[in-house]
Amino acid sequence: MKMRKKVSVLGCTGSIGKATLDVIRHLPQKFQVFALAVRSNIDLLEEQIKEFRPEFAVVFDPDSAIVLQKRLPNTPILSGLDGLKAAAGHKDVDFVMLAMSGSIGLHPALAAIHAKKQIGLANKEILVMAGEMISGLAKQQGVELLPVDSEHSALFQCLRNEPLSSVRRLILTASGGPFRKKNAEELEKVSLEEALCHPNWSMGPKITVDSSTLLNKGLEMIEARWLFEVEPERIDVIVHPQSVIHSLVEYVDGSILAQLSKPNMVLPIQYALTYPERKPGLLAPFDFQACSQLTFEPPDKKRFLCLQLALDALKAGGSYPCALNAAGEILVERFLSGCISWIDIGRKLEKLMSSHRRSNMLSLDSILSVDCEMRELARQA
Repeated sequence: MKMRKKVSVLGCTGSIGKATLDVIRHLPQKFQVFALAVRSNIDLLEEQIKEFRPEFAVVFDPDSAIVLQKRLPNTPILSGLDGLKAAAGHKDVDFVMLAMSGSIGLHPALAAIHAKKQIGLANKEILVMAGEMISGLAKQQGVELLPVDSEHSALFQCLRNEPLSSVRRLILTASGGPFRKKNAEELEKVSLEEALCHPNWSMGPKITVDSSTLLNKGLEMIEARWLFEVEPERIDVIVHPQSVIHSLVEYVDGSILAQLSKPNMVLPIQYALTYPERKPGLLAPFDFQACSQLTFEPPDKKRFLCLQLALDALKAGGSYPCALNAAGEILVERFLSGCISWIDIGRKLEKLMSSHRRSNMLSLDSILSVDCEMRELARQA
């Protein structure tokens, strides 16, 4: 009898993590939970531990880890970066779902690659921060990074068995976010509640705000550059409000392949988990009549300045993407806490990026140094 694949889910209480557990529930004969990890949401984690019975769990915040350990004395509860690295690199783990948003995922990603684990990559910030290092190390270790973002999963599926030399463009689709039709004057008055209301997807607050500014799409373009080893000039973005086509690949002969499905994250998650196989999924058959109109429009990089800044960082390379990611994270935190306005995210990010000086990103120390410096500058901006 074939053994079930043992899965560590880092970020198990977020939207991607919960959807990953839905897939595992759906295919219990294929998968079992080995470890679960969160930043600090121990209430939901406690419920998940009771259901899935992992070998151990990780709470990044040490105080919260102590609280949970008292509640669940029979389940080992680890904490901090050492705990995350243990969940990602344990000898008995087969698959690591990297679903913790932000730069916190960098260390467990490195641990999983060094341990030669199969990796589901839902943390785009890892490749934005350290794309050259991570992609180079993964290639060196023979580790395939399986994309979980719907856009990158779509590209991955459309590129399968095709040489990159035959690719003209990778085209990522963007919904346009909740403010696609707002003019410049209206964008000055955007509220937190409006920014947290995405038209098509249910996601965490940080990625939802990034989607509203289109910074998220810029980060995805940077991620695509390293996932697929394609030059920045061959990566494009188009606004597709229905979010049915998740991305497209245009080949040199003019042929275009697209991946379509309902906007639901269980599909790319299941594809990564079962790759290279496909298994019966949770989605109902596609209703073409309900999706009879698919529209496209170019993104407005003047109204959505963050997208232009991300494109500039992608082309500039070196430390620019890392600086962009770090500053963007802090500015979104400040917006979520009411310290700055929505429009200030782009304006302050532009000032921070214009003062940044490019450096090469050849080591973990240099990456973390730029990350730390830009976070501090963003707090003061």
